[in-house]
Amino acid sequence: MVALTQAEGVSIVHETVYENRFGFTDALIRMGASIQVHRECLGSVPCRFGQRNFLHSAVISGPTQLKGTDIDVPDLRGGFSHLIAALAATGTSRVTGIDIINRGYERFTEKLAGLGADFDISSAK
Repeated sequence: MVALTQAEGVSIVHETVYENRFGFTDALIRMGASIQVHRECLGSVPCRFGQRNFLHSAVISGPTQLKGTDIDVPDLRGGFSHLIAALAATGTSRVTGIDIINRGYERFTEKLAGLGADFDISSAK
């Protein structure tokens, strides 16, 4: 979804596996992303969440310039998405809870540095 904030036009993501997958979008919206999350199925086929009260479809409009902000890592996948968004954003982001990502992705800071990412984890807890 982070990549879609940088894509031209409107994109739709329809989650059909995990009912709370879009919890990480709040931080992206605070960063300036244009994301609307819906309870209705916006995919081509209604899914098992269609008659339940889960936010499981998202409309993303882009491109938008993301801005740095303070972010707390909620979980492994959402946290890595936040980290990617922070690296794509202008300004500085402070990401806390990075140990969750560290446990899930082996040597991820070395890999990001190898790609040219500019970050400091000296005060990470």
